[in-house]
Amino acid sequence: MKKILFVCLLFSGIIYAQKPVFTSAKVKAATVYFNAAEITQSASARIPLGTSEIVIKNVADYVNESTVCIGAPESLTVLSVQFTRDYISEYEHDDSSPALKKVRDSITIIEKDIQQTSISKYTEQKTLEILDKNQQVAGQQSGLNVAELTKLVEYYRTKRKEIALSESALNTKLQMLNQKLSDLKSRLQTNINKEEKTSQGKLVLQVMSDAAGSVPLEINYLTTGASWSPFYDLRVDNISEPINMLYKAQVVQQTGIDWKKAKLTLSSGMPNQNNQAPLLQAWFLRFGVLYRYDNSDVRMNTFNGQVQGLKIATGEGAPGASSELQDRANISNYTTISENQLNVSFDIDVPYDILSNGKKHSVTLKEIKLPATYKHYAVPKLEKEAFLLAELSDYSKYNLLTGEANIIFEGMYIGKTVIDPNQTTDTLRLSMGRDKKISIKREKVADKSGSKFLSSYKEQTFTYDITIRNNKKETVELMLKDQYPISTDKEIEVELLKDDGAKVNTETGVLTWEFDLKPGETKKVRISYKVRYPKDKVINNL
Repeated sequence: MKKILFVCLLFSGIIYAQKPVFTSAKVKAATVYFNAAEITQSASARIPLGTSEIVIKNVADYVNESTVCIGAPESLTVLSVQFTRDYISEYEHDDSSPALKKVRDSITIIEKDIQQTSISKYTEQKTLEILDKNQQVAGQQSGLNVAELTKLVEYYRTKRKEIALSESALNTKLQMLNQKLSDLKSRLQTNINKEEKTSQGKLVLQVMSDAAGSVPLEINYLTTGASWSPFYDLRVDNISEPINMLYKAQVVQQTGIDWKKAKLTLSSGMPNQNNQAPLLQAWFLRFGVLYRYDNSDVRMNTFNGQVQGLKIATGEGAPGASSELQDRANISNYTTISENQLNVSFDIDVPYDILSNGKKHSVTLKEIKLPATYKHYAVPKLEKEAFLLAELSDYSKYNLLTGEANIIFEGMYIGKTVIDPNQTTDTLRLSMGRDKKISIKREKVADKSGSKFLSSYKEQTFTYDITIRNNKKETVELMLKDQYPISTDKEIEVELLKDDGAKVNTETGVLTWEFDLKPGETKKVRISYKVRYPKDKVINNL
């Protein structure tokens, strides 16, 4: 008997194992890289004794199958894992939420009632048509006496009134039912919009269990469709104070599933998960290409290339304070920065909602006070305004990554710049925008400029006065640049006549003045140079 009972139990277990067990996964955490994400989800399933198939729904639309890890109790053995988007099973059930199911059931009942009421209305209409036709036939017959005719008219009147009232009541009922149906469909759509976004992706697990019951599962895998980029807010209230930098991230994900109250980790590294143990190889150093944040519209024109990777744009895109989830004074307490040899990661303790809609979601990471020295920079030949530069020394300790930054200077949104820490200099220069309180004028001195002919040569003299005025209430340090031309032909002779104490770079023709301007002070410098070349030739770019 024991053997028979064991065989029956085994047989029933095999039969039951043929029916898949469906469950839905919830996102717990996500580690977002620049081009992918590692997602951790949790689920639970009630499984029978022996072998069975578990179908885990609501996983990402694309899963790197070789990176899937399943956490399960010791009583459960995972035999195989397969990712699919086209799982078809006759056992798959509708696991809609109770709220949706209740509305759908109500819609079914109302639609059935509408159908029955419409049939009743149609029946009354046809009965009324038959009654009208019979009345016409009876009216054409002869031989009816007054009593019979009176009886016929009374019957017709009573019956027609009864049918007309019934039809009117049915019309009223149909209107009410249609209104209820419209309201229910509206509620259904509203509830659907509130439901968490689900995907087509599924993980199919073949498992063997030592005991029947509910088991918890933890799923971890790598998927594409998610990325993040650094973003900064730079706020300067006064050039005598440090820069208040808000370190932020813009997270975008289209994995097919919404991340609701998920713990986020942002990493600057690239995901590389496999099941092979790594082997160390010899580490050879060699020179290569230094990749920078490159954009043709980003670089600010300079003569010696000292200020590059900067972009000033005015107008749109000012950040809103309402986008922050936490108070700035306390945001640093929620983020832990871990610096590895090749990457930086940010562990955020505050849960975030990141919807799978492809839109940028702002995540606040850290607030940092950057000690900076400020210097004004002007090239009046190219720009009639001065730029404020912030110079940061020992900037590597702040774990900065290449990204755009909003500039808020003295309470006003100025525009955008680009932070590029991948520089070879010891000092990181950030352009903080134009300072309109520094007035600059560059004008040609007519009586000191002109042309004259000497034998077979033409000689041209150029003289310019540059006037700078400090309209601020504090002393500013200014770096002023101009230039004179450099000859590339032995027939063209260039002579610098006046530099007004500038540092002269004879190889590039760049003149640099550095001086302090007191509040309300005006300073004037002069540059003059002479160019001599054959009079039968023309210099196009002079």
